[in-house]
Amino acid sequence: MPPLVLVAVAAVSVSLPLLVWSVVARPDRARQQVVSNLRRGLEPAEPADDGSSAAARALAATARRLTPRSSLARIERLLSRAGRPEHWSSERVVVAKLLLAVLAGALGLLYLGAEPTALSFLLVAVVAVVAYFLPELLLHSRGQERSETIALELADTLDQMTIAVEAGLGFDAAVARAGRNGTGPLAAELVRTVQDIQMGQSRRQAYDSLARRTDVADLRRFIRAVVQADTYGIAIADVLRTQAAEMRIKRRQRAEEKAMQIPVKVIFPLLLCILPVLFVVLLGPAVMDIVAAFS
Repeated sequence: MPPLVLVAVAAVSVSLPLLVWSVVARPDRARQQVVSNLRRGLEPAEPADDGSSAAARALAATARRLTPRSSLARIERLLSRAGRPEHWSSERVVVAKLLLAVLAGALGLLYLGAEPTALSFLLVAVVAVVAYFLPELLLHSRGQERSETIALELADTLDQMTIAVEAGLGFDAAVARAGRNGTGPLAAELVRTVQDIQMGQSRRQAYDSLARRTDVADLRRFIRAVVQADTYGIAIADVLRTQAAEMRIKRRQRAEEKAMQIPVKVIFPLLLCILPVLFVVLLGPAVMDIVAAFS
């Protein structure tokens, strides 16, 4: 057989499997989903290459330069605690802070032009400061609600993990199962933790990252107990059972505490809104009769 024919046969035999693989093979969707979840909220989406996107990038760069590094770090912590909401990147938060402050300042200057008094100047300054910190306040509120939801879901999730471990699953498999079966923010954080471990992080680093992201004292205490159990070789089922009972007791104590705070919180609306109206309705006719009698 001539050498050229051998070369052609070898080239066809090599290229044919490559062609079949390129047509049939598909990217690993599970890995793509994991990478997408890990990068969500950390990297801004690539905008279209036009004038408006260039202006937006310039505005974001200017706002980032004008914002101190401590504020940027605080915004990142707030975003992490709030679960990195969709369309809430750090660049957008910084730009929103700047635009709100500028808008409030411009409206304040118009108001000062009409009434240039010291009280008006103080009011404008307060409104501008509140407008500047408004995005951070919204993120803080959302993060606090999310932390409270995680604290409420923790006891039930630990019960599910305890049942899974006692049924023969490992702790990581129990965490993954609780994350798949759940629907709240705690389930999403558990799925994120399992993905971190799958991407190469150690268990301790992944659990520490979970504690930092959620900023929930009960969950941080549970993670510390799990790390100590892993270090000293304690049975994880006993740790889960004890932690679940403790979390349930604390949840009941928090409910009792809120129930005891209700009478104190009701006093001020009662004194300011209900009692004055009641006095007017009951004593008003008597006072009118007394005034008519002595007039």
